[in-house]
Amino acid sequence: QVQLVESGGGLVQAGGSLRLSCAASGRTFSRNAMGWFRQAPGKEREFVGTISRSAIHTYYADSVKGRFTISRDSAKNTVSLQMNSLKPEDTAVYYCAAAKEGLWIGMTSVEYDYWGQGTQVSVSS
Repeated sequence: QVQLVESGGGLVQAGGSLRLSCAASGRTFSRNAMGWFRQAPGKEREFVGTISRSAIHTYYADSVKGRFTISRDSAKNTVSLQMNSLKPEDTAVYYCAAAKEGLWIGMTSVEYDYWGQGTQVSVSS
């Protein structure tokens, strides 16, 4: 059974930091681009960032660029999202996802095949 499990969410004050982790099991995702999405209450799920299979290339939503950093450890089948300078508007459920095989990168949810259950991030002002 293929699973993506996120961890590391929680409550933090504005300006603080959190590091989310995503552990994959059931198969290796070393040949898949990986991504992070988030969904705030009453809003649609939105793209946060993505990392290529080689981990050389990363892309971010403008709203998090310069504050968030994605990394991956293919040997451990994990991907992480370091979030700094958090703002109240970053409050959302954060999802880890694995892109369809063959895609170099993925910036829309339809490009992803596997999803985690999500982890809550809450930023207080």
